[in-house]
Amino acid sequence: MIRRFEDARILMYSHDTFGLGHLRRCRAIAHALVEDYSGLQVLIISGATIAGAFDYRARVDFVKIPSVIKLRNGEYTSLDRHIDLHETLKMRQSIIRSTAETFKPDIFIVDKEPMGLRGEVEDTLTYLKTHGTRLVLGLREIMDAPHLLEEEWKRRDTMRKIEQFYDSIWVYGPPDFYDPLVGIDVPAAVRDRMNFVGFLQRSVPHDGLPDHRPEGDYILVTTGGGGDGAELIHNVIHAYQQDPNLTHNALVVLGPYMPAKQRNKLIRKGGRIPFIKIIEFDNRMEELVAGARAVVSMGGYNTYCEILSFDKPALIVPRLQPREEQLIRARRASELGLVEMLLPHEAEDPLRFAAALRDLPQRAAPSRNRHELRLEGLVHISGIVGDWLDHRSRDHLSVVKQTS
Repeated sequence: MIRRFEDARILMYSHDTFGLGHLRRCRAIAHALVEDYSGLQVLIISGATIAGAFDYRARVDFVKIPSVIKLRNGEYTSLDRHIDLHETLKMRQSIIRSTAETFKPDIFIVDKEPMGLRGEVEDTLTYLKTHGTRLVLGLREIMDAPHLLEEEWKRRDTMRKIEQFYDSIWVYGPPDFYDPLVGIDVPAAVRDRMNFVGFLQRSVPHDGLPDHRPEGDYILVTTGGGGDGAELIHNVIHAYQQDPNLTHNALVVLGPYMPAKQRNKLIRKGGRIPFIKIIEFDNRMEELVAGARAVVSMGGYNTYCEILSFDKPALIVPRLQPREEQLIRARRASELGLVEMLLPHEAEDPLRFAAALRDLPQRAAPSRNRHELRLEGLVHISGIVGDWLDHRSRDHLSVVKQTS
């Protein structure tokens, strides 16, 4: 039975400077919540350049803030090179604050960056905390190598600010997979607010729109946003070129952020191989993963959740810089027998990569090695939110009775 909450509102923040991970994670949570609770409205603040390319369910919408790009060296620049980065950040901060003031959310969920890009949500957190909004920080199950995360957070005084502002911290993974704050000095007050909700399960939408899955068997090759995915696609194509016995059909999704020069080069090279089909982007990746025999990816959070959700054999070639998140996730999943992993330099060997690709469709699905594997993140989040909104409704009713 769907529960109803009159005029309940959730605001989500997704800074989105490099890939699609933050927006897609927020969107998955938002869709699950409006499906479970009628009357609930969710608004996502996003810096993703292609936020409007995705479908949103009724009562889920987004506010686009000016886009900032994260470069390979970890620095940032405005998408519009004619606008100074400082000016862009001032505009983003102003839009975020004014959106919060107008929308008046019951809950504010910040994805991954505790104070936002360059501290742009700190002012909004201060405002909302004084107005009784419940403040939630959502963390991936893996943030980065502990020494890198600790250095970054110490420089920004992040841990103290987390303790100051946030009521709850959701970790989007199970406690026995990884602790995103391992190796860091975490105050007891912060640790007590952490809730390992579990991985966020994905499903194929049943919205009456045409199915995007191609006919026949295929291996799906995806690089997420694609901004740093050209090397993986090049190595896949090279493996097909060097091994005539590699004849699995491969559907390659480049990603919307792959630079045009690299994209065009890979489309030309891949077009010469009859077993490879290349597309630039698909806004319904869940369907492509669900229809695949197996998946080759860099192992970002969303793709990893889709691999587990649809129980697909997977080969992960993780990114190593500027963050080690994908490497840590791939190693841990490989230890558990959930995926196979090749390091980037190993994937550069075309015959070694080809052998792994040939064997991939026959590899055991993740559930064969972890029978107790469960993805309960969305269910747990829905339950937590429902309890909070119930409490809000009871408090409101009590106030009404007292004043009547």
